[in-house]
Formats: sequence, C-alpha cells, structure tokens
Amino acid sequence: MMDQKWLQTYRQEIGTFSEKIRDFQEGRLDKKDYKGASGGMGSYAQRDPAKHMLRLRLPAGRLTLERLGFLADTVEKYHVQKMKLTTCETVQLHDLAAEQVPAIMGEAVEAGILCRGGGGDNPRNVMCSPLSGVQAGEAFDPSPYAEAVTDYLLSICREIHMPRKLKIAFSNGADDSVHSAFRDMGFRARPDGTFSLRIAGGLGAMGHRMGVLVDEAVDPGEVLYYVKAMVDTFCQHGNYENRARARTRFMQDTLGPEGLREAFLKNVEAARAAGGLELPRLEALADVCGGGETLDHPRAIAQKQPGLYAVKYHPIGGLLPPEKPAQLYAAIRDLCNAECRVGPDETLYVINLPAAEALKVLALTEDGAETEFEYSVACVGATVCQQGVRDSQGLLQAAVKAVREAGIPDGALPKIRISGCPSSCAAHQAGTIGFQGGVRLEDKKPQPAFRLFLDGGDALDAARFGEAGAVILEKDIPALLVELGKAAAAAGQDWTRWSESHREDLNAIVAKYA
Repeated sequence: MMDQKWLQTYRQEIGTFSEKIRDFQEGRLDKKDYKGASGGMGSYAQRDPAKHMLRLRLPAGRLTLERLGFLADTVEKYHVQKMKLTTCETVQLHDLAAEQVPAIMGEAVEAGILCRGGGGDNPRNVMCSPLSGVQAGEAFDPSPYAEAVTDYLLSICREIHMPRKLKIAFSNGADDSVHSAFRDMGFRARPDGTFSLRIAGGLGAMGHRMGVLVDEAVDPGEVLYYVKAMVDTFCQHGNYENRARARTRFMQDTLGPEGLREAFLKNVEAARAAGGLELPRLEALADVCGGGETLDHPRAIAQKQPGLYAVKYHPIGGLLPPEKPAQLYAAIRDLCNAECRVGPDETLYVINLPAAEALKVLALTEDGAETEFEYSVACVGATVCQQGVRDSQGLLQAAVKAVREAGIPDGALPKIRISGCPSSCAAHQAGTIGFQGGVRLEDKKPQPAFRLFLDGGDALDAARFGEAGAVILEKDIPALLVELGKAAAAAGQDWTRWSESHREDLNAIVAKYA
C-alpha cells in the first residue's frame, strides 16, 4: 500500500473526479474532455453515457480475501449486475450510475484497491503469472516485485507525462500467459534468481511487435531502476505527435532494436547512478498451510505445496456472475491464506485449498467453462464499450451455444480470442484462432464481420503472432467453427494435430465463408 500522504492526495483526486463525473452527467463536460479526466482514475463512460465502468486495479491479479470481501459487499450495496474479468488481470464493474463511481473508488481504498492509472496515458495494472508462488516448475515467485513496481509507478504517476500507456508483466518462468514476450516491459523469472527482460513489445491496430531482449540477468533488487529507465526512454523517444504511434513498440522503428537497447541501458545506468530505488529480496508474505488428502479433477491444479490445490473457474466470456464473489468469500474466508487470482485469460483461480475445500469450490463453480473451447477470451464488446466496433461477447455466446448443440468433443476446437475492434483487448493476434471486429461489404453495404487470425500462440518460449486472413461475416462464424470442429473430430484428432496435418481441408472450409 501507498503511504498516507499519497493516499490523502488520491482521496482529493477522487473528490475532484466526483465533480467531473457530475459535470459530464449534467452536460457541462463533453465526452472527449471527460474521457481525458476519467481514464486516469480507472473509469470510462459506456456506450450509453448514463452508465459507467470502473476498473479495480489488482496488482499481480491478486484478489485477496480482503479484496474479495469488498467486492462481494460492493455488489450487494450498489446492486452491481455486470462484472468483467479482464485480460489485464483486473475486475471491471459495469452499468454503474455516475454517483456510484467515486463512492466505490473511495471505499475500495480500505481494501487495498486503488483505481488510479486504470486507464488513460498511465502505467496500467502490473500483471503476473496467476499461479505465482504455488505453481510447480516456476523459477521463483515474482509477485512481490510486481506489487513493488505498482507502488513505485503510482508514486510517480503525477510527475511523468508519457505519450501513452505502459503495460508491465512478470512471468514466473513456468508459463507466459501474461505475454511478457510482447509487453512494454516483460520480466521473466529465471532459475538462477534473476529476470530476463524484454521491452517495447505490444499489440494494436497499427501493428504488433515482439519485445526486444535487453538484459538476461536483471537483479530483482534493481527492478525499479529498469522500470524508471523504461519510463525515461519512453518519454525521451516516444511519439507525442501521433497518438496512433505513441506506444513503446514504435520505438523499435524509430531507433531500431539495437539503438533502443542502447538508449534503454544508458537510462538504466543513469537511474542506478542516481540511486535510491534498491529493493530487498522480496518473498511471499505468508506461508501456506499444507493439506493431507489428494484430489483428481480437471479444474483442480496440484500446487507445489504438497496437499494443496488451485481451482480454476472461467465464467464464459469472463463475465463474473454477481452472486459469485459472495459465494467464494463465504467458502474460503476461514481458510489458511486462501485467495483468488485473476488470470490474463479471464480465468479466476482460487489457490491454497486443501482437497476437501477444493471440492466445495469446484461445486460452486460448475457454471463455468467445461471444454478448452469454452475457455475462449472475448473483450466486453461494442454493446458496452465506446471504442468497440463489434459485439464480441454476443459472438462468443452464440459460438459456445452452437458448438454445444453440435456436440463437438473437447479438444477438437481450441480456445479462441475475440477482439471487438483493432485495439486488441483480447489479444486476438496471439490466439490459435483469433477474430478482430470490423466490417465486410455485401451488396455494397457494410455488414458486421470479423477478420480471422490463425496460428498465434503464447506458450513459453514459443510466442508467435497469427496470420491475418479472411474477413468472415459475424453471423457465419458459429457455423464456421462448428464445421472446423466436426472435421477435426471426424479425423479423430485434436485441433493442433488436425490443423497441422489437414491444412488444405482447413483452408477450404474457411474459403467457403470468406
């Protein structure tokens, strides 16, 4: 948590924001000016300007017991009916009245939830592998460093003026679901206790880039020096003139990868020389209590701590049912160090559960995804988001319904990613199958459609971007997916094997809908 002086300043900002949202609601502030004020506070007006979204910043995706209890109380107190787990490991509250937004912001502080910097041209939520600290095979737990970076960034966010947002992720070395390979900064834990670091990667409408490897042995105690250097490099070389190109990945074009590396490392040395940002060796704050019994269930993950399990729960489309926070809080509030983690694929993980308690949580979460395909990721979509072009949530719900009705077996279709516009909120370029919202002309009239991306991936050491292909009408996509799934199932193969060995068949099916 921040110090009291910072928190007092933050509370004053909430008071100022309360006046801004009132002015917007009463027509004294236009949409553009309001967006400029609200984004930095983690809130945006929705497509219906009478409704608002508030993004609850969760460093390392940690929905601790205290934060989960706050969320449950907030849902009840303010009658929240729509919540979204996001690909940046936050929780979004939707359809809020104007007066509810600053009220919830202020109350969230007591639970250690700060909304500052949740949007706009700010350092965003610092991400971390969701099972850090409990995952078998991890190099070490980087989550305390993700939280330290959060505190540092929030302490300087008023002093810096970056061209655009900055996204930082920490991988524990066992998986890279947080996409450290192509974030603005991506730290990956190594078995020797250091981090490798890639910078200036990213996704978006103007192109995507893998990060540039700038250091293979970052001392964890010096992480803040590297973060300061990234902020300084972005401010020095980022594009302040063209907003569309004002992201760190475009510095690869202007400086070249090697020139970028040199400029960045020069700033690291300058930050190190100035001093004052060393961190002690950080460890997880609490030990976990071991269990005894064993458990075998497809949604129960054995932790590296013997006898303990993590339960994964993926509400379809990442839409968290309003009753779920209270149910989960009641189930784990008396357990030893149990907590939830929001994953970057819109999955919620409940960790540090003995087998008997894991069974109870499994029973509470039976309404979630049952197959690999149902773990698909979709942004909130154009029915809610002002920037949205297509209804990504509506498409996903229609696709899940069609695949279920067709009886497609688990594994015949992969997890897909659906972004409602080119902004890439669902990371469609990294999906085995990805869709990007747009239009297609039919009889000279624009019709709702999505561009297909194939063969992306985010596996550790195998990150790759998918190839952009055909533009498919939105109404035809469920049928396309069913036909692809049936073809793989008929061959007796899972999606990976079938798509590799039957490429001509795959292309022929896609061509029918192109």
